Amino acid sequence: MQHWNLQQWLAHAERLHAQAIQLGLERVERVRAVLDLRFSCPVFTVAGTNGKGSTCAFIEHILLAAGYRVGVYGSPHLVHFEERCRIGGRMVEEAALLPHFLAVEQARVSLQPAPDLTYFEFTTLAILRLLAESGLDAVVLEVGMGGRLDAVNVVDADCAIVTSIALDHTQFLGPDREAIGFEKAGIMRPGRAAIVADPDPPQSVLRQARDIGADLWRMGHEFGYTAAGQQQWSYKGPTLKRSGLAYPVMRGVNQLLNASAALAALEALQERLPTSAQDVRQGLARAELPGRFQILPGQPTVVLDVAHNPHAVAVLAENLDAMGFAPCTHAVFGAMADKDVAQMIERIAPLVDRWYVCDLPTARAARATHIAQVLEPRLPPTARVVGSYADPSAAFGEAISVAEAPDRIVVFGSFYTVGGVLAQGVPRIDGPHLTHSSS
Repeated sequence: MQHWNLQQWLAHAERLHAQAIQLGLERVERVRAVLDLRFSCPVFTVAGTNGKGSTCAFIEHILLAAGYRVGVYGSPHLVHFEERCRIGGRMVEEAALLPHFLAVEQARVSLQPAPDLTYFEFTTLAILRLLAESGLDAVVLEVGMGGRLDAVNVVDADCAIVTSIALDHTQFLGPDREAIGFEKAGIMRPGRAAIVADPDPPQSVLRQARDIGADLWRMGHEFGYTAAGQQQWSYKGPTLKRSGLAYPVMRGVNQLLNASAALAALEALQERLPTSAQDVRQGLARAELPGRFQILPGQPTVVLDVAHNPHAVAVLAENLDAMGFAPCTHAVFGAMADKDVAQMIERIAPLVDRWYVCDLPTARAARATHIAQVLEPRLPPTARVVGSYADPSAAFGEAISVAEAPDRIVVFGSFYTVGGVLAQGVPRIDGPHLTHSSS
């Protein structure tokens, strides 16, 4: 183990637990205590159904613009595991992670009986330890699933952010928004800021904040934003106002909600992490995240979006609606088996002419043939499923081979779908010739 590489450690983490997902903090807390893992800098923890990654990126880049040394943890990754951790705005290198995997394993086996950590729990502890020992000014943590029982929640957040609440992972989090909201509100702490960006949050979120005595900030109440046309917008919080802001470089109809949540969180910790209006402007202009309504240059237009639940796909459809006309829209689509595919495609189906459905490289994925069976009776008469493919790369390859230059190709449904395309490089049309460009 002393000389294992990253792939060996990840394979070991996958073998430790019989289940891919088992929510609960008891196992993680036991190992955390042995590691004596703690943070001496402010910690932002971000939960929510959608918008977590974007909100983390906004906080990160505004703080970087202010000159702070910032660490970020997010999941899942698109292509490389190292994407899950950034320090100083840069993805960590494999060598930096290895001693922390070893430390987690040594702490785990020192306990009797040794807890069987899941892959997510094991890797989360390793990255948290790396962040804790990196001399940071601030840490931004993205919850994996839910909040209350997620491994990230072993860390007490100085500021908790709940971005949005929609139906997803219902078999783990509960059947409705009230149950899911309660789980996500579990990251809040007594006496500390709790930012709720969902404009219509479940009562369970507000009740939890009040029951524990969190400092509750609600979108549309304690903070909010106003848009001035298509060029500028303004943020207003309890003590700060940021006017004349340019739209974030990250595209999408919900990015002002996410950016406002980030500004509220920074306002809540303004005394410990002061930021200026110029820091905000620079951070919003620099914050980017692959796979969040990412439009690649060239022809045909390629849109990459990790939308993987009905709410996120509805937002993707709204964003596609706002784009210019495309003669034909091709969709490369793969999804997890626990997703409601029928609900996912309901809003976007009228916008897609050709579907290329694919298997994904995980046992949790739905088979492409099953997705096709769900799709076909729900498509408009002019649309069709072109075929089922072994992986996202094969599906995208077929789409790019038939797409005309003015068309657009939308890749969505899962991190695996977008990651599978990015890992192979994205073919583009350059004049009469087909070239490849990596993103």
